[in-house]
Amino acid sequence: MAGKLGPIICIGETLIDFVSVESGVSLRQAGQFKKAAGGAPANVAAGLAKLGAKSAFIGKVGRDEFGFFLESTLQEYGVDTSRMIFDPGVRTTLAFVSVKADGERDFMFYRHPGADMMLSPEEIDEDYIAGGSILHHGTISLITQPSRDATLKAIECARSAGLLISFDPNLRLSLWDNPEHAYNEILMRFKTADILKLSEEELEFIAPDKGEEATAREIMNYGVKLLVVTAGKNGCRYYHRAGSGHVPGFTVNVVDTTGAGDGFVAGMLAGLVRIFEDQRKSLDEITNHELTEIMRLANAVGAITCTERGAIHALPTKAEVEKFLSSF
Repeated sequence: MAGKLGPIICIGETLIDFVSVESGVSLRQAGQFKKAAGGAPANVAAGLAKLGAKSAFIGKVGRDEFGFFLESTLQEYGVDTSRMIFDPGVRTTLAFVSVKADGERDFMFYRHPGADMMLSPEEIDEDYIAGGSILHHGTISLITQPSRDATLKAIECARSAGLLISFDPNLRLSLWDNPEHAYNEILMRFKTADILKLSEEELEFIAPDKGEEATAREIMNYGVKLLVVTAGKNGCRYYHRAGSGHVPGFTVNVVDTTGAGDGFVAGMLAGLVRIFEDQRKSLDEITNHELTEIMRLANAVGAITCTERGAIHALPTKAEVEKFLSSF
């Protein structure tokens, strides 16, 4: 990849997060909620745009006030929403979120079905995808039909056009019919991913009885070129043909971790595209030093996102990240 690149295209769900304004409580205990735009792929698209990278979102919302709110929010930050589809027959998906006393998040989704589940293969614009640089996706759009076939068609279009594929499982087991289904789907996506981001919990789900390095080697054998394992405040570890390494995280006053992983992905992809354009390098040619700097940027974006409630609103701008990093 060299020169000016097309947008990073994010496909999947966008939804309304109702985030508890109280910390340390379960959803059962929560009394008040703050409305926020969310959905992992949409969060990544917004995070990229706020960092100055070209991004686009492909997905479906209801032709309702929540759907219009999501469109205007993404547009406000500079995301191309020209392939965002409004369905008059189904409502925009809702999610209720709280952070419990142990720091774990409590989720409840209202999508029976939600509009994000109804994106169809016929609604995928192959020519539009071919004009991108990276296609990013998760697993929530792979759980049910027709969104599963739509996502797989987008992946195939992107691969045929020479785009890199970025994959973050964003595992939400409560949405799957059984853990085995989720496990098998994730493993199948390893075969199509160039860039893979996993949390420590997702790595444990995939290979509970193996060490990280052994699991990383197995994953890379699927064809993954860059594997990153995130560890919250402890930063991340990366694996690439240039080498592997640990990049420390940042200590911040955590208010809400919603969207932190998506912020990390946005920072990582923005950093990679900057190298592709400025240094005229491919993913295979990136150096260990460059990867370390990219992961430091990604860690910073994730950390800053934790300092406010909600996801998209909390994602930092390029200037905010630069100011944050200058203090360390």
